[in-house]
Amino acid sequence: MDGMPGHYLLTRDKHQQFISALENLGNAVRQEGPLDEKTAQLIQLGAAAAIRSEGAVHSHTRRARQAGATDDEIVHTLILLTSTIGFPNVSAALSWAGDVLEKP
Repeated sequence: MDGMPGHYLLTRDKHQQFISALENLGNAVRQEGPLDEKTAQLIQLGAAAAIRSEGAVHSHTRRARQAGATDDEIVHTLILLTSTIGFPNVSAALSWAGDVLEKP
């Protein structure tokens, strides 16, 4: 779980069954349909931006990259949201995604 935030690791250590259930749910819903992992992560990235969750934007940016998304696809996913969630929210999400995209 390289790159996982400290608070997640602490929660996982203290509440193993809870985190295991969350991870199992995430795996189950991704396997329920025809979308590939990259597409699923880009959709979740958009949702994370919509709810202004910095940690989730970091996580799904990282996961989208691991699933084969390019930096351009990640940025495009976010700017597509402008007419839905507004420029200030998209700008914040781009900044948070940039935290991850700046890393090799």
